[in-house]
Amino acid sequence: MKPLTIGRLAAATGTSVETVRYYERAGLLPQPARTEGNYRAYHPEDLDRLRFIRRTRDLGFSLDEVRALLDMAGNRDQDCGTVDTLAQRHLAGIDGKIADLMALRHELARLIASCGGGKVSECRILEAFSPGDGRAGPPDR
Repeated sequence: MKPLTIGRLAAATGTSVETVRYYERAGLLPQPARTEGNYRAYHPEDLDRLRFIRRTRDLGFSLDEVRALLDMAGNRDQDCGTVDTLAQRHLAGIDGKIADLMALRHELARLIASCGGGKVSECRILEAFSPGDGRAGPPDR
């Protein structure tokens, strides 16, 4: 297979060229070989690795987690318990974020339900956003 240019690699993975360069600087992608014209020359393994990186990033894994997953994926004989632990920890973080968002949603829905219409000076939503003095609207400057 003919080596891929950075543009073709990026297009094949739905990634920008700058993101490919960023992953190289971050050490997630190896520095590619260069052509005689000094263009980056990527190979099928680079394409597979970038797809792996993209998928893990799409699932919200941090760069450090992706780096760890790549290291584990490179050691195919290793027990996958470490991978499972990392994924479970990530899932717990997502569940925490969902719980936080649900609490925010509940609070905002409660504020909206408390609004009886009328004038802004009587707005229960703005009142809830204001400092504890009970005035609606932003503090005076």
